[in-house]
Amino acid sequence: MATRSYRLIISCPDKVGIVAAVSNFIAGEGGLISEANHYLDPDTSWFFTRQVIDASTLPYDIDEFRRRFSAIAADFSMEWRVRDTDIPYRVLLMASKQAHCLSDILYRWRSKEMTFEIPAVICNHDELRGYVEWHGLPFHHIPSGDKKDHFRAVGKLFEEISPDVIVLARYMQILPPKICAQYAGQIINIHHSFLPAFAGARPYHQAAERGVKLIGATCHYVTDELDAGPIIDQDVARISHHDSIDDMVRIGKDIEKIVLARGLRYHLEDRVLIHGNKTIVFE
Repeated sequence: MATRSYRLIISCPDKVGIVAAVSNFIAGEGGLISEANHYLDPDTSWFFTRQVIDASTLPYDIDEFRRRFSAIAADFSMEWRVRDTDIPYRVLLMASKQAHCLSDILYRWRSKEMTFEIPAVICNHDELRGYVEWHGLPFHHIPSGDKKDHFRAVGKLFEEISPDVIVLARYMQILPPKICAQYAGQIINIHHSFLPAFAGARPYHQAAERGVKLIGATCHYVTDELDAGPIIDQDVARISHHDSIDDMVRIGKDIEKIVLARGLRYHLEDRVLIHGNKTIVFE
């Protein structure tokens, strides 16, 4: 987005007057709303909205906006946040040996197709060092032979780097519950199946054994339950009995790249709101 904006993200119990209160407040402050999305969950009566405000139309900065808006937020028991689009997300990337998802994200970052900062790349193998360092990025090789030592070092790096988002670009390691809880809603994973089908290891082999006609990929937030966190995005491709496991892996890699990039984009644009174990995605 070329124009500097403030993105206001709200979720709260449904009540008459929420939209009017928010829009009237913004208009009363001189703010121009350039995009607005709303959704009411009929099962829980929970309301969600995303408002994009042209920052140049407000006579003060984002901290003053927070101070003034807090009274309305309290009136409606809102869970809310507001972001300045001039401050890019810090995205920490994690991978293993396979480069297809990492490579795709690095291309989108380098070509400025997606705007974010990359403070570092962490891998549990050393094969991708040269590729990452060619991009001018810090590379951290943390072997995963001893899981306790590995995640102790990973956790320390997380604290030092303080990322906004952590992307598991085929990292292939199960994060411990402590890290999942500490960074809830900040860790994005790509799983190479159409969840909840074929969770866990070797999903393409599982799919081949079942003789499925569709394979897919799932971008989701990480929780302490394996491959069961809130889903951000999914996609599928049709296969047939002619396709070997190698064919499925090749086809699947293309889906994985697209789904992960799309899910990350939605997160970076503040389009994803987590509600329990589900998401509302304002595309």
